[in-house]
Amino acid sequence: MKMHRILICTGLFPPDIGGPASYAATLANALMERGFSVEILTYSGGRKIKPKEKDEKSRPQAGKFKVVRVSRKWPKGLRHLIYFFKALSLAKRSDVVLALNAVSAGLPALWAAKARKKKFFVKIVGDYAWETAVNLGKTYLLIDDFQKTKKHGWIGILHKYQVKTCKEADGVIVPSRYLAEMVKNWGVPEGKIKVIYNGVDFKPLDISKEEARKKIGIAGNIILSIGRLVPWKGFRMVIKIMPRLLEINQFFRLVIVGDGPERKTLESIVKNLRLENKVYLVGRKSKEELAVYMAAADIFVLNTAYEGFSHQILEAMAAGLPVITTAVGGNREIIRQGENGFMVKYNDEFNLIEAIKTVWQMEELRTRFIEEGAKTVEHFSPERMIEETINLIRINE
Repeated sequence: MKMHRILICTGLFPPDIGGPASYAATLANALMERGFSVEILTYSGGRKIKPKEKDEKSRPQAGKFKVVRVSRKWPKGLRHLIYFFKALSLAKRSDVVLALNAVSAGLPALWAAKARKKKFFVKIVGDYAWETAVNLGKTYLLIDDFQKTKKHGWIGILHKYQVKTCKEADGVIVPSRYLAEMVKNWGVPEGKIKVIYNGVDFKPLDISKEEARKKIGIAGNIILSIGRLVPWKGFRMVIKIMPRLLEINQFFRLVIVGDGPERKTLESIVKNLRLENKVYLVGRKSKEELAVYMAAADIFVLNTAYEGFSHQILEAMAAGLPVITTAVGGNREIIRQGENGFMVKYNDEFNLIEAIKTVWQMEELRTRFIEEGAKTVEHFSPERMIEETINLIRINE
């Protein structure tokens, strides 16, 4: 078999924290283990990397891969231009260029791959134009409704860029059938689109709930929610219903893991409802820290308006938590209603309360969700994800 040299262009990579960073590292390490030569190009959050980290993470020695970083301290436009020239240089000695988003990494990576006449693949995990529009207050539409509208101005340009990246790629990887349909509706040929479900390698901690709660400093029965603090994740509603949930169980505590532009708003809601000792916004956590929060929790809730494919749901299942989420996006490809979890409508106050109440009060149902959730996770292994990714690259040789 021909050994491939792969350039992975991403927006995030460790020591940055988050799903995309973890995915990029998992993919790179797995490809290296299978004999591929891997180089990483990423943006850097500006965090100063210690000399030891730089030696370990940036040099192609001792089985490691080279990581090239472009600082986000550079102004927009200029940093994307720098990223392009770095990609152009690295692509020269690569056989395949794989971008893990369509715009900030995908567009410069596409240009570099075309200039070097290399195979180019892109992974799409959402609609970047919609996310930007929501964050800028340019739209209040949910993602499915946004797809049907005409895009104008900067949002229109971003949409055009992500569509261009997909159309000109040799292949488009999506982690759910839901996203495959969305990308197809952008005008991308169906034959270019490949559904490869993300693999989850989450390892639960072998400690008691009591010990885990001592570690995080929060007592009580924990309802856990995780995600970037953005409007469509629905954290406002989960906080809003806490007074009602406390009527069901006075020891309920809501713990939200994550950071983002909504943080101050959520903190104000907590203060206004006088829930400072009942709701905890604990910020971003590393993978190791997150495992402790999972071990401390009783129920996992994700009240989200959009989810391309949720790592958090699968990690919660792997941690032995019953899951309550919304019937949106890729969630419907993970949850079997009433068998391995509950799905309700986004921001459906009454049914969200009822779902939490039912799971908490019915031990038999809770046990079934936990057992079936563990079986569900087995279908989403990292090994399967890697093999399908490699096969896609080989097919397009």
